[in-house]
Parts: sequence; structure tokens; C-alpha cells
Amino acid sequence: MMRIRPWTVLVVAVLLPGCGHVLLRLPMRGLMFAFYTLLLGVITWNLTSPDISLVGRLAGGLFVYAVSVFDAYTWAVRRAHATPVDVSS
Repeated sequence: MMRIRPWTVLVVAVLLPGCGHVLLRLPMRGLMFAFYTLLLGVITWNLTSPDISLVGRLAGGLFVYAVSVFDAYTWAVRRAHATPVDVSS
């Protein structure tokens, strides 16, 4: 199994929400984060008034996006530092 460097996962996760998890072979987790990023972004956009800043109008989606990036990087670091198990014996 090829190991992916944590910084690579971090860059991909920052550029494309949910795709850092896909690199780590956790596609359902990545799709879940992408879905909730979009969903909460739309919900907060519709619940706020037009005089609120762009960041404020998308706050729900940005929060899930930030958690997604942190989660993907954490998984990548844990996998990078995990010791492989020898199952041949």
C-alpha cells in the first residue's frame, strides 16, 4: 500500500473539500464532509440578510470545510506514523 505524505493530503483538502479523504481511501467520509459543507453553506446563506459579509453568510459551510481539512490532515499524520503490521508470521 502506497503511503501518501500528510502535506499532500493537506494541500488537496484545502483546494478541494472532501478530496483529501478520498486520497486516504475514505471516500464516504469525504463525500459526507463535502455534502455538509455545501448544505450548511446554503442554509446559512438563506438564513442571513444581504447586509452580512460573505464570510458571515457562508459561516456554516466554512466551519465544516475547516473541520474537514483538519480531519483529513489528522488522518494522514496518523497513518504516516503508524507502524506496519507484519502478518506473514
